[in-house]
Amino acid sequence: MLKIAHSPLFCHPVPHNHRFPMAKYRLIPERLITDGVISADNLFHPQMASESEILSTHTPAYWHALKTLTLPARDARKIGLPMSAELIKRERYVARATYECALYAKQFGVSLSTSGGTHHAFADHGEGFCLFNDVCMASHLLLAQGQARRILIVDLDVHQGNGNASIMADNPDVFVFSMHGKKNYPFIKPPSDLDIELDDGTGDDEYLDKLTTALPQIIERFCPDFIFYQSAVDVLASDALGKLSLSMAGCHARDEFVLVTAHRHGIPLVTVMGGGYSPDIDEIVAAHCQTFAIAKRIWGLS
Repeated sequence: MLKIAHSPLFCHPVPHNHRFPMAKYRLIPERLITDGVISADNLFHPQMASESEILSTHTPAYWHALKTLTLPARDARKIGLPMSAELIKRERYVARATYECALYAKQFGVSLSTSGGTHHAFADHGEGFCLFNDVCMASHLLLAQGQARRILIVDLDVHQGNGNASIMADNPDVFVFSMHGKKNYPFIKPPSDLDIELDDGTGDDEYLDKLTTALPQIIERFCPDFIFYQSAVDVLASDALGKLSLSMAGCHARDEFVLVTAHRHGIPLVTVMGGGYSPDIDEIVAAHCQTFAIAKRIWGLS
């Protein structure tokens, strides 16, 4: 069965007109069920990340500031979400969901979360709507438990995963691959294992050419036995923060290639959502939902 992590807590209240589209975390599973892509049985509610799991990736000082709500105001501004006990609780569920998806992916080949992709979180601080780094935390837990040996992070968010790059900089067992806007946030980009920087306005053909060249080469050379895929939809031409020019069909082809490649090599894969900031929430949701449909079809899961 296709297992999808979801919690009502993922849709956290934010101030009116806040630019982060929290509603997508409620609308994605609703649309998947309405369209008959999945049933409610496909959804599982994750547990909450424990303190020890958080400390596998984040510093004690940062965790203490979050759990006691004593994060300095300037650090909270970098995150961009109003700090509260409920927000911290939400983020702990988001982080744990990605690890639980990894365990299901090892069993069924693929699993997806309706949240995650908080790749701007560093070990000692958060940025860009990201508090805990879910993919890095899940990677550390898999490696520590002997559940994976070599992990590939495929980050196709339009914004470089600076937190991923920083946290995994000295970890030879994790390869971070990022394709992102050259002139977009973050403006200081720590080097990943492979960064492909894209000019503003990059469209389907150039994007897919670079991706279909790079990903097979990485797999051949690094030989991962697990993949985390950040399938963000802020690459769409309509995105308010993206600056690239992918069509919905181009986004579909991107997901299809990544998922088919993992399936062909027999590599378990977890997909997390990442960003998407189109003014049209329906387009954000539709773009995310097609990723779930592609995964279900490729792995032939019910």
